[in-house]
Amino acid sequence: CSAPASVSVVSGSDGPGVSEERELSTETTSSPVIYNPHTSMSIEKQRQKLPVFKHRNHILYLVESYQTVVIVGETGCGKSTQIPQYLLEAGWAAEGKVIGVTQPRRVAAISVASRVAEERGALLGHEVGYTIRFDDCSDPHATRIKFLTDGMLVREMMADPLLKKYSVLMLDEAHERTLYTDIAIGLLKKIQKKRRDLRLIVASATLDAKKFQEFFNLNESGDPAKDTCGILTVEGRTFPVDVFYTVSPVPDYVKATVETVLKIHETEDDGDVLAFLTGQEEVEKVVSMLVEQARALSRYGMKKHLRVLPMYAGLPYAEQMKVFERVPPTVRKVIVATNIAETSITINGTVFVIDCAFVKMRAYNPRTAIESLVVTPISKAAANQRAGRGGRNRPGKCFRLYTEEDFEKLPPSTVPEMQRTNLAPVILQLKALGIDNVLRFNFLSPPPAQSMVQALELLYALGGLDQYGRLTDPMGVRMAEFPLSPMFAKMLLESGNFGCSKEIVTIAAMMQIQNIFVVPANQKKAAREHRKFAVAEGDHLTMLNVYEAFIKVRKSSQWCQDHFLNYKGLLRAVTVREQLRRLMNKFKVPRTSSEGDPDVILKCIVSGFFANAARLHHSGSYRTLRDDRELHIHPTSVLYAEKPPKWVVYNEVVQTSKYFMRDVTAVESSWLVELAPHFYKQAKHGSLSSKRSKVI
Repeated sequence: CSAPASVSVVSGSDGPGVSEERELSTETTSSPVIYNPHTSMSIEKQRQKLPVFKHRNHILYLVESYQTVVIVGETGCGKSTQIPQYLLEAGWAAEGKVIGVTQPRRVAAISVASRVAEERGALLGHEVGYTIRFDDCSDPHATRIKFLTDGMLVREMMADPLLKKYSVLMLDEAHERTLYTDIAIGLLKKIQKKRRDLRLIVASATLDAKKFQEFFNLNESGDPAKDTCGILTVEGRTFPVDVFYTVSPVPDYVKATVETVLKIHETEDDGDVLAFLTGQEEVEKVVSMLVEQARALSRYGMKKHLRVLPMYAGLPYAEQMKVFERVPPTVRKVIVATNIAETSITINGTVFVIDCAFVKMRAYNPRTAIESLVVTPISKAAANQRAGRGGRNRPGKCFRLYTEEDFEKLPPSTVPEMQRTNLAPVILQLKALGIDNVLRFNFLSPPPAQSMVQALELLYALGGLDQYGRLTDPMGVRMAEFPLSPMFAKMLLESGNFGCSKEIVTIAAMMQIQNIFVVPANQKKAAREHRKFAVAEGDHLTMLNVYEAFIKVRKSSQWCQDHFLNYKGLLRAVTVREQLRRLMNKFKVPRTSSEGDPDVILKCIVSGFFANAARLHHSGSYRTLRDDRELHIHPTSVLYAEKPPKWVVYNEVVQTSKYFMRDVTAVESSWLVELAPHFYKQAKHGSLSSKRSKVI
């Protein structure tokens, strides 16, 4: 590596950030953010030690003086936990008003709310609460500080368009530019024009503050004294981080990561190592290589031992928590992680960071209607964020597996999710909020026109919009109220007509949970257990079997362990199912059962997912009916090793080495013609070769 760059990296985040799959869609079991464990200081002393404390009066003055305040707070400054409390202490929650704080993802809302409740000596869910999808831990009368995901804030606007119960809203981690952060930003600008008393704080660690100020500044007179948006920068408490670059590009960053870890272990002093890679497969490969090397080193009598641990969103909760465990002085911990460790979690003891320069990111192609999981170079902001992980507890070092020239070529920031995602849920939400002309909506970063057109076409095909682009009543209005994608919402609303609402609500709940099947080191035994639940119809009915078996054994954790199933994920599915069932009751969807007939369930799935249909090609792959694109069944599907059915529908397509369909179910081509005649005029009748199960 070249000599360290003469810079101190101080950019980062004191709260969760962009996750790897979305999961990183984000639906995963995630780990909590760790705040100052093993300290003898009182909570009050800890609060006063935070860098943001000396800016308390400045922040309160700016909130009084401006409608919008942009706060750029460097990593560890305490903005996420302290600013809401300053506002509460200053009386902004008087007369029953609420201080709202949005976070990009659920794990952040829960963990920060828990910390603030602890600091205030309050019971979580009373004075301090949180609201996330399928989980409301707040009291409508008692909660004064409410943490919520930005998606939930947008949903609250459907019931209360002017957000009258809020006095101040703080958009935390705004630099991540998630889909619903951008929607909330556009909507809040409209609300501020109607509600001059509503205060907005936009907070982040790495933020283009000027861009946000120009967007929120409602002053059109040109007189700076009449500006409605102010900016404040708060320094962090990150220790300096020496950044090292490679002299020449590395041909294989996976192999280079292993070599760098071993070099650090041989030559550097105490301190744990955090290595960033793009996905689960790479993480597990590096972990196995390092474990092998660690065994060899122990035989040579190395004084320090390596403890190598993986960290990615799909890892079972118990495995995730291992990265937070303290290790003896004779052990060096090596965490091999995806970008979930970039801002989502803080692992104390990390001194050395290895950055491979790549990230796996979801990108939506409106022309093909395919969402791809693409490995792409990170941005400069993300690189600085990664480097900052090494300076939380003491001075650190960051080893970048690329040259300094390559770093300068990186884009300054990550492309906002709004410009690389399926916009159907966005348009449905905006229409439900009364914004008919979505093309004229004030987006901070306008999405591609083709994405808008594709989303409008899909919503029209699903019956959510009429021929004039207006929200239909009742179908469109009801679809917008479901906290799911429009396709899932349509499937649930139609389930009563097909006579299988009990089964469909279970399937929908199970599809919101990632990694129900746990794959340990002994993969063959796990595969045998998993096959017990598989059916010829595919993944949707397989998930139904898993859920029903889980309920029959009275939600036994030991049973899940024996069958290699995600116990916490299944418990979450039970909660999600109950929430969806309540919504269906609200819309008076009949409670019916298929009575063991799989065809009615499959027809109902087709009614929502007919746009995601594919037929078997003579080459052995599948071709989409929409644009004849080649697809393959994902290796995790129960249909992967079976005789391929002639016609299938799927939940999503992800691109890795190929285009893979995930959550695949075999269907009849005649159902496509019957349920979506206008969408598939070219579909030909045919029958499936797979034998149908008469009892699920």
